[in-house]
Amino acid sequence: MAVSSASPGTRAGCADTLPSMHTRSLPKVPDLALTTLGLGGAQAGNLARPQSEEDVAAAWQTAWDAGIRYVDTAPHYGLGLSERRLGALLRERPREQFVLSTKVGRVLEPSPETADRSDLDDPAGGFAVAADTRRRWDLSRDGIRRSIEDSLQRLGLDRIDIAYLHDPEDRMDEAVSTALPALAELRDEGVLRAVGAGMNFSDHLARIVTETDADVVMCAGRYTLLEQPALADLLPAAVANGVGVVVAGVYNSGLLARRRPREGATYNYAPAPQPLLDRVHAIADACERHGVSLPEAALAFVTGHQAVVSTVVGARDAADVTDAVERSSVEIPSALWDDLRGAGLIPDDAPTP
Repeated sequence: MAVSSASPGTRAGCADTLPSMHTRSLPKVPDLALTTLGLGGAQAGNLARPQSEEDVAAAWQTAWDAGIRYVDTAPHYGLGLSERRLGALLRERPREQFVLSTKVGRVLEPSPETADRSDLDDPAGGFAVAADTRRRWDLSRDGIRRSIEDSLQRLGLDRIDIAYLHDPEDRMDEAVSTALPALAELRDEGVLRAVGAGMNFSDHLARIVTETDADVVMCAGRYTLLEQPALADLLPAAVANGVGVVVAGVYNSGLLARRRPREGATYNYAPAPQPLLDRVHAIADACERHGVSLPEAALAFVTGHQAVVSTVVGARDAADVTDAVERSSVEIPSALWDDLRGAGLIPDDAPTP
């Protein structure tokens, strides 16, 4: 896996020069390099609450100035709003200077009968947008091709670099037999540069890595400082098959996003159980003994595995991006990892930076 450094600009109004942003290439697609920190697009789709156009633009500008050149979005995010917003911003940049991924599996269709409702009211939604559009699962060859065409229209761009099959855990047989081959066909036609899947289940991703011609997968929440099920299934399969792994959900629903979990913290959309909170506090105690914060250690930990090519973080505004970039530049003492192993808080075989 090739590793290089991309030279960033400096942030307007900031006296400090932010650190250079390294890149890692996909093993099967060596000319496709992702910055090791990427910008997630869910917040640009009004995840949970509205985001202003100004905040979305400021987050993107700060990310660009910091050297981030990998952006991930999806039709699911705000019923197309994220793709439209980020596409408008990306069109202002030279196309060869960034890597863009989006997702397939759910096509969007007009739904005038629900236009007076909010997507927040839909259990399958969660975005602060009008529900004038509905999602429809379609993993057929035609559905995959339509999804890519629709995304290109919303983005206003001439190509997409990476397409992930989005959350197919309840449709795995069809994902393996139909959807992934349809994506591979588009890649072989030159429409896409790399294909794979993204979800919260590392065992299902391991199956995709093993049984399909995927180039890269996105693993959300299952390889973090708090929990590492992907260490047993997905990550070794990825190494064996030459598949890159993008890590998302690195803060485990916010449990690792602060020095200490906030009151009422949730995990997997439910109140976090006390034993899990106790574990987070024990990790935070160790971090403090070594002079680093919990989110700094969380962001660093996942980069230690050779299969990981990038870590995608969401951001609501410029400050969130700056925090992520600064955290990513912190040197973590190796003694911290030794302490965490000794206390049984990370596995003995977990690779660390």
